[in-house]
Amino acid sequence: MTCEICPRRCKIDRKNNLGYCRAGKNVKIALVSLHKWEEPCLVGKNGAGTIFFSHCNLRCVYCQNFSISHEGFGEEITTDRLAEIFFEQESRGAVNIELVTPTHYTEQICAAIDIAKGRGLTLPIVWNSNAYENLETLELLRGRVDIFLPDLKYFDDEAAKIYSNAPNYFEIASSAVKKMFELVGAAQIECGKMIRGVIVRHLVLPNHRRDAIKIVDWLYETFGDEIFISLMNQYTPIYRAAEFKKISRALTTFEYKSVVEHAVNLGIKNCFVQIGKTADKSFIPDFNLSGI
Repeated sequence: MTCEICPRRCKIDRKNNLGYCRAGKNVKIALVSLHKWEEPCLVGKNGAGTIFFSHCNLRCVYCQNFSISHEGFGEEITTDRLAEIFFEQESRGAVNIELVTPTHYTEQICAAIDIAKGRGLTLPIVWNSNAYENLETLELLRGRVDIFLPDLKYFDDEAAKIYSNAPNYFEIASSAVKKMFELVGAAQIECGKMIRGVIVRHLVLPNHRRDAIKIVDWLYETFGDEIFISLMNQYTPIYRAAEFKKISRALTTFEYKSVVEHAVNLGIKNCFVQIGKTADKSFIPDFNLSGI
């Protein structure tokens, strides 16, 4: 069976070969944790139940998780073990099950969700992805995923190709975000916690504030306040960022504030912003195979 899970459509047999993402037939993960630094409606009292998957179908030159996304650090597990991890996260007090960079394991994850829900799992499932996804793959998540947490990285296709090797990124990702909204509908918050809906993240890059503003405009014109937008200022020039002049420095206060002020001037109500010093390596998870 050939793999066409993501827009790369490598058409390789993952039992015997590796495609662009470098993922094999078995799920590989690098960390299971309770994460308290997500958007407030996703963390509750104890944190989001994050599961970080190894490998990725993008090649972002500034990726903070490059050791697992590019270099593939992690440990292979079975689908049954993944379902068990869902329950272990529930027992730790996680407010949800957050699947981080999961796209290339969609079929295996769907099987694990079915097993877990069949055994009584009730926690919301969060799909935290880069939005570089096929619509038919997202359709597999209907009735399985409750909350979508995609990044919408670029409006400009040239930037997408240079920094993430992702041709036609906005065309593909914007269609994916529309599909996500179709699958789960308008945001639903109960007792301060999101139980269903879409939160679209955008990491503002240095020298790209106008690109960020175009993304904000598109999101608000398309969805209004039926989704949440999360504007992030935590860009840290690590991994290969120093090789690219425009993104080789930290984001300035002016750049970030100008994007936030634009969102305010548009009248956006459902928007998360970051305050204070977040561009710090200390916020990068320690991928130590914990919880696997």
